[in-house]
Amino acid sequence: MPLPVPPSDPDGALPPARRPAQPFLRRAGSQTPFAGVESTLSPFAGPGGPAARHTPLPGPRRTTDLPPVHNALICVALPGLAISTDQGQLTGRGLEGFYRAGRRTLSRCQVRVAGREPLAVQARMVAAYRARFVGTVRASADGGPDPDVVVERTRDADGTERITLRSASPRALRVPVEVALATDLAELGSVASGRAGPELPASVHDSGLRWSCATGSSIVTADPPPADALASAGLLRWEFELPPGGTRSVELRVRPGGAWPARAVGRGATSPLSAARATGDDPRVQALMDTCVEDLRALLLRDAAHPSDTHLAAGAPWRCGLAPAEALVAARMTLPLGTRLAAGTLRTLARSQIAGPGAQSGLIPGPRRDAGPHLPPGCTATEATLLFPVLLAEARRWGLPEQETEELLPAAERCLAWLRTTVGDGVYLPDPHPGGPFRCETQAHAHRAALLGADLLDTYGRPGGEGLVQWAQELRTAFRGEFWAEDRGGGRPAAARAPDGRLVPHLGASTAHLLDTGLLGSGVFAPGLLDKAQTEQLARLLGGPAMDSGWGLRSLGAREVAYNPFGHRGGAVRVQETATAVTGLVTAGYEKEASALLRGVLAAAETFGNRLPEMYAGEQRTEGGAPLPHPAACRPAATAAAAGVLLLTSLAGIRPDAPARTVTLRPVGSAPLGEIGLTGLRIAGAAFSVRVSRLGLAMVEEAADGLQLGV
Repeated sequence: MPLPVPPSDPDGALPPARRPAQPFLRRAGSQTPFAGVESTLSPFAGPGGPAARHTPLPGPRRTTDLPPVHNALICVALPGLAISTDQGQLTGRGLEGFYRAGRRTLSRCQVRVAGREPLAVQARMVAAYRARFVGTVRASADGGPDPDVVVERTRDADGTERITLRSASPRALRVPVEVALATDLAELGSVASGRAGPELPASVHDSGLRWSCATGSSIVTADPPPADALASAGLLRWEFELPPGGTRSVELRVRPGGAWPARAVGRGATSPLSAARATGDDPRVQALMDTCVEDLRALLLRDAAHPSDTHLAAGAPWRCGLAPAEALVAARMTLPLGTRLAAGTLRTLARSQIAGPGAQSGLIPGPRRDAGPHLPPGCTATEATLLFPVLLAEARRWGLPEQETEELLPAAERCLAWLRTTVGDGVYLPDPHPGGPFRCETQAHAHRAALLGADLLDTYGRPGGEGLVQWAQELRTAFRGEFWAEDRGGGRPAAARAPDGRLVPHLGASTAHLLDTGLLGSGVFAPGLLDKAQTEQLARLLGGPAMDSGWGLRSLGAREVAYNPFGHRGGAVRVQETATAVTGLVTAGYEKEASALLRGVLAAAETFGNRLPEMYAGEQRTEGGAPLPHPAACRPAATAAAAGVLLLTSLAGIRPDAPARTVTLRPVGSAPLGEIGLTGLRIAGAAFSVRVSRLGLAMVEEAADGLQLGV
């Protein structure tokens, strides 16, 4: 993952009418799809010849001094954010502050009690949207070393801060309280790059202060109103009487001037995600499921033009807008929580689909992203376009109503038409840039889209299914022979294949997508690109020490050239890929390897307070150790939180076919976490609960009327 940088255009890959309203800091190197070729030395120039230089694209300036976020407490309830350090005070340094729709509405909020700053003694997240800070103060000079006032602050992403003073003194105290406030009203991208600008002058407004500039305004109100407000110093003052054991509180509310942005989707009563719960022998499963669901709800956004449609932002703080591929991946992983998120995501992206004639017709735009040290940057538009029909087909199996499926079918048909047009007379789906590689994971995405898309077309009597199935068969035959790199260890799937046939043999987590074949009817999964022997070898490799860090799957094997444990696709653990590997290995029957990866992520989640970051270092796990955080990783991240849900639900092996009114269970027979119960899931629009015993036997405890257990 390249470091995020402040963009001049928040998401240059989307048409102007569809660009997200929320901040989305472009990763270095991301550009509009098909705009040109990344400035890089191409390893695909020709056999034995020198690498050819491609014409460089104008790219955003890379920031080298990005504020770290690995130890920040990030409260999220989009479009609101509150970013703090463990000291509790908002000092205006780094990313600290309250944000609303990508603008910093308050950068400084410093409390002094009896002329002293509270000594920070505890800071923790109590919910996805709320943090709690506790400090102590010695308010009297003759009280000895013991503090006599406890200062508790609860900070919410919605712009609320409650400051509570509690006396621990045996006698009454007169306590003066000052709160210093300031803001620069800067955009998040400017803050991240150190270009926020100076603090703005304040004016007294009602029971607080107000700041204004050409691009907006911010207001802080206090309850109770302050005894004194000094605009020149940005100070609010109170004088409180505290009896022994007594408490007094001040509530500050930060809001932008003008019209208030919409209420956070995840805080409303109409969340598209069910409140699933997990219980069992391992107490960590409950905490992980609760946190993942809460983080997903915190990242929900509404389509501004169609408020009934919701989708997930990619992650906080850097990517609080729509990332098409990540939104589709997360919606697919959370299908056990209901199909409403999938439907909203699909409708939102269908409106961004490129229409009309031309090679890009049917494409769902998306930015480019880094592909690791051995491949040029890839285009997420390809991934998003291939994921669209897959998500629609699987959402139907989980219970997406027929009417909604049919309404989205034309967009899926356009995605599949783009696939066939782009492949043309060839066998492999090419890279969108001339001279680029045929990527392993792209072929896996394309093969799955063809088979699930064909099933969808056949179901609704649409043409094209037979051609897709025939091409998928040709792809399987060619792939098994031409994408396999032989070596003394038994061989491996290549990461990519050059147009001239040369292989990029480096082993990475992208090969896990070869195990993700997609759900068809009657609980059956589509065939994969690898044969049985190759699948067995891949399972052995993914479960080996080069790939399994003990905390999850490395994105690049530890023995590969250019391995970097912090590299986004060069060695770091990406939870999304680990979950893909676990579910694929379970489906293929390799429970030992899947269970080891699952337990590694569960152990890592515990060290991160169950709020999984999008990635963390792939250094080998040691006894008593902990995974190293990546300083620039989003946390929470939609794909990481969704992966946590998928990992836990995969233990039950739920394979629904709502149109046929059946559900098949294929639980993990080894029961790696002991007994586990999953409640509050959704199949066919109704609650679904299942329990897996210590013997690996599954039992349905709640289901929709008429839903039958398949064989």
